[in-house]
Amino acid sequence: MTRPTNRLSHWLQAGARQQPAAPALLARQDRCSYAELASRAQRGGAFLRGAGLQAGEIAAIAGNAGELATAAVACAAAGIALLPLDPLSADRRWPALQALGGEHVKRIAALPAALPAELAHTSPPEARNDRTNDPIDDLALVIATSGSEGAPKAVMLTHANLDAAAGASNERLPLAPGDIWLDCLPLHHIGGLSVLYRCLRAGATVLLHEGFDAAAVWRDLHEHPVTHLSLVPAMLARLLDCAGDVPPPASLQYALLGGAALSPPLFARAQAAGWPICPTWGMSECAAQAATLLQPGVNWRAGEVGTLLPGFAARLTADRRIHLRGPQVMAGYLNPERRPGLGLDDGWLPTADLGRIDPDGAITILGRADDVFISSGVNVHPLEVESRLATCPGVADVAVTALADPVWGDALVALIVGSADADAVREWSRVHLASAQRPRRIVRVERLPRNAMGKIERAALRAMAGEAA
Repeated sequence: MTRPTNRLSHWLQAGARQQPAAPALLARQDRCSYAELASRAQRGGAFLRGAGLQAGEIAAIAGNAGELATAAVACAAAGIALLPLDPLSADRRWPALQALGGEHVKRIAALPAALPAELAHTSPPEARNDRTNDPIDDLALVIATSGSEGAPKAVMLTHANLDAAAGASNERLPLAPGDIWLDCLPLHHIGGLSVLYRCLRAGATVLLHEGFDAAAVWRDLHEHPVTHLSLVPAMLARLLDCAGDVPPPASLQYALLGGAALSPPLFARAQAAGWPICPTWGMSECAAQAATLLQPGVNWRAGEVGTLLPGFAARLTADRRIHLRGPQVMAGYLNPERRPGLGLDDGWLPTADLGRIDPDGAITILGRADDVFISSGVNVHPLEVESRLATCPGVADVAVTALADPVWGDALVALIVGSADADAVREWSRVHLASAQRPRRIVRVERLPRNAMGKIERAALRAMAGEAA
C-alpha cells in the first residue's frame, strides 16, 4: 500500500522538485532550501528507522525549535508519528504520557545536528504502517496538552487532519510561494508546529525563532519581507512596547492573535499602531485554528473571532458550550489501544469554550465552561470580567479567579498588574460592573502565571489568590 499524498513529506518533496533553491526554513544559525530540507528529512527518516523505530510508532522527542522542525520532517519521511516535548518539562511529563501511549510511544533523543550524508541514499520502506492491526494507520502527530486541572492528555492528529487544517488556514490567510511566516511560538505546541505544516503545504518559508524575543522579532520584521506572524497577546504587548509608535513594515499582511483572550485595550493599541491584527480561536484538538477574523473594525468586541474556517461545522449545547465537527478535528485522545474516538461525541468535539454564534456564522467566545463561577447565585465568566477590568486606568494586565465564601458562594478575586491601586479598581468596578461581577478582593502582583502560549494558569492563579487571602 502506498503512502497517502496528504502528508508533510509529500509537500516537501513537491517543493524540492518545483522550487529546489527556494528557502524553506530560515533561522538565526540555519538557512535551508526546499531541496536541502528534503534531503535532511530523508536522512533523518533513515536515521530513525535505523535506530529501530517502525512506521506507525510514535517518537517522543524533546528539543528546541530547530530540532523539533527537523524531527517533524524526519518522522514524516519515515512514516513515524511525532510527539514533540518541551525540554523543560519532558522528564516530569513523560511517565504520564508513556502511560497514555503504551507500547506505541517511544522516547528518543533529538536527532543529531549533522546527519550522515550516506543516509540520503537510504529509503525507508514504503509501507504506510508496519503495525497492520493498528486502528489508526495514518497517525502523523501527537500533541501533549493539559486537561482540566492539569490532567494530561495527548491529541492524535492524522495526516488527513493536518492536510485539511493547513489547507483551510492557507485559504483564510492566503499563503503562497514567496511568503514568509515568522514563527516564534514553541514547536511543542500545535500553534508553533502548525506554521511549519502550512508553509510547506503552500511552498512558503518559515522564519523560525528559538522562543520569543521582542527585539529579535522586531528586527526580523525589517530584515525579511515577513508576510505572516503568529503571536499570543502577551507577546503582542511586548512587541508594541519595543516598536513604540513605529508601525510594522508594509510587507506584514496578517498578525494572527490567539492562544489567550485579547483585551480591547491591547487590540485598540495595536490597531492604532497599524498592526494587521487577526483575532483567532482554536485548540490542539482541531489542529490549531478553527475560526479567524480578518480586518476587525474599531467596534471589535472582546471574544469576537470571526467565522469558522472551511470544513468546520459548529453547534451550541443548552449551556452554550461549542461543539465542532470537520476533517480537521482530531482522531481522538491517545490511549494504549490507540482506538479513535476518545474525547469525541459521534464525531463532534465538545470544546471547553462557551460561545455565541450569530446568524451570519460569526463566533464570539464567552469563556471556558470549567471557569464559570457562581457569585451570589449568578453565573460569572472570568473572561468577561477580565475584559472589562482591562479598560480600568492603570491596569496593565488582569486575571480573575474566585475563592469559596459563605456569603457570595464564589467570591471573585482580581489579580492586577499595573499602577492602579486596589481602592481605585474597586471604585471603578462599582460603576462599570454588575454586583455579581465585582471583585471582592483586589491583589496587586508583579506578573500573572501564564504558560508558554500566554494562557492564564488558573490553578496557579487560585493558589496566588489563596496565599494573598
